[in-house]
Amino acid sequence: MNEIEILLNRRWVLKSEDKELYYKVRDAVGELRKYSTDKLGCQIIDNSTLVKMEKIPVVPEPFMGIIQFSSKEEYVFLCILLMFLEDRDAQEQFILSQFTEYAASIMPGEITDWTVYTNRRRLIRVLRFAVEQGLISVTDGTDELFMDDAGGEVLYENTGASKYFMRNFPKDIMGYTSPDDFRESEWFDVDEDRGFARRHRVYKRLLFAPAMYREDGSDEDFEYLKNYRGRLIEDLEQMFECHVHIHRGSAYLLSGEDCRMGTVFPGNNSISDILLICFGEIRKKIEQKEWKISQDEMCVVDRIAFEALIKNVKKDFGAGFSKMYRDMPEGEFVENVIGEMERWMFLKMENETHQIKICPLTGKIQGSYPSDFIGGRDNEQ
Repeated sequence: MNEIEILLNRRWVLKSEDKELYYKVRDAVGELRKYSTDKLGCQIIDNSTLVKMEKIPVVPEPFMGIIQFSSKEEYVFLCILLMFLEDRDAQEQFILSQFTEYAASIMPGEITDWTVYTNRRRLIRVLRFAVEQGLISVTDGTDELFMDDAGGEVLYENTGASKYFMRNFPKDIMGYTSPDDFRESEWFDVDEDRGFARRHRVYKRLLFAPAMYREDGSDEDFEYLKNYRGRLIEDLEQMFECHVHIHRGSAYLLSGEDCRMGTVFPGNNSISDILLICFGEIRKKIEQKEWKISQDEMCVVDRIAFEALIKNVKKDFGAGFSKMYRDMPEGEFVENVIGEMERWMFLKMENETHQIKICPLTGKIQGSYPSDFIGGRDNEQ
C-alpha cells in the first residue's frame, strides 16, 4: 500500500499508535501534498501527533456516516465529547462522570438522563468509537460498569487528536441555516467554472464513492470527463492499481487486487453473495425488456415489484445462504438487502413515488450458482 492509499484508507495516521507508519507517511508528505492539492483540493495536516488528509466529499452519501451509530443522539454525544476534549490538554485524564455531568449541563433533558439504559448504551457506543479512532484511551476500568449502572466509572485519557477530528470551515458556521450551506461551503467565493474546481470535484467523486452519476452533480463534471478522459484515466491508473470506466451517465474507479483505498465490494461475506445473485436476476429482467432503462442509464421500478424479486431470490436460492439469512423473516431479509444496495449506491429510494431507481453500477457485477444447483449445505459464515 503506498502512502496516498494509506491516507485515503484511514481517517488519519497517529504517531502514538503506529510510529513506523507515521514516519513513513510524513516523510512522503511533500509529494503527497502536491498531488492532494492539485488533483483533489484536499488539505493534508501533519504535525507531531498525526498525519491526516481532509477528505471532504462533493456529494454526501448515506454510507459516509459513522456506521457504528444508529441514532442522531449519538452524533450529538460525539459533538459534546469533542467540546469537552477541546478544553483539555493531551494526556490529561478524566473520569466518565466528569463527562456525563458536562454533557448534562450542555444539553439538559431526556437525552442526558443517565438512569435511562438507552441513553447509557448510546453514550458508550460513542465513547467506544472515540477509543477506536484514537481520540481517547481507556486507562482504567470498563464501560460495562456504566452500561449496567449510571454510577459506573471509567478512567480515560485525552490523546490530543480530537482537535483535528472536525474539518476547518472557511466561514463561521453559526451563519449557516441549512445542510446545503455545509455542502457548498468549500466553494463559497470560488468560481466553480474554473478548471481546477471541476477537476477537484471529479477526482473526489471517483475516489470517495463507489460510483459517480450525472444526476448527482454538475453537468460540467461530465464535460470534464469527456474533454480530459485520456489524461484522467492515465493519471488515476498510474497512481493506483485500478481501472477507470466512463459512460454517458456514470463513471467508476474499479479497484484492482493490489489497490487498498478502503472497503471494497464484493466483500467476503454472505450479504455480498446475496446481492450478486440479485444483480443477476435484475439483469435478466432488463434483458427480457420487463424493466426499461432510461437515457440516463437508470431503471425505475415499483418498490413492490423490486421487493418481489428479492423475495424470489430468497425462495429460489436461500438454501445456499448462510444460516442467519436462511432463517431471517422475509420482511427483514428484504430490508437488509435493500439497505445494503443503497449503502453501496446500487440503488436509490424514491420514497415519494414508492419506486426504486436501480443505478447502472448494478450492471457492472453479478453472480450465480452453478446450473445444477439444487440446494446448499449449511454455511455458518
